[in-house]
Amino acid sequence: MTEKEAKKEIMRRAKDISATLHVGKEGLKEGVLEELRTQIKAHRIVKVKVLPNSESETADIAAALSQATDSVIVDIRGNVVVLTDKRTWTSLSEKKF
Repeated sequence: MTEKEAKKEIMRRAKDISATLHVGKEGLKEGVLEELRTQIKAHRIVKVKVLPNSESETADIAAALSQATDSVIVDIRGNVVVLTDKRTWTSLSEKKF
C-alpha cells in the first residue's frame, strides 16, 4: 500500500469520528498536548479542531502537535486536523496485499 492509499484508508476511518480536541486562543498548553497523547494512544486516529480565535494558522498548529506528540499529520481540511500514531501510519504504508 502506498502512502496515498494509506491516507485514503485513514481518512475513511476518520470520516465518522468527531473532533475530540479543540485548540483555541490559549494555544498549545501542556494539558492539550498530554490529552492528545492519551487520545492517540487509546484511539490511534484523532481529529483536532482549531478554533477561529486561535492566534496561529492551522498548519502551524498541526506541525507543532505532530512534533510534540510524535504523530503523523494525515490531513488538514479547513480548521480540522487528522492525526495518527506512527505505528498505524507505518503499518498501513508498508502493508502488502
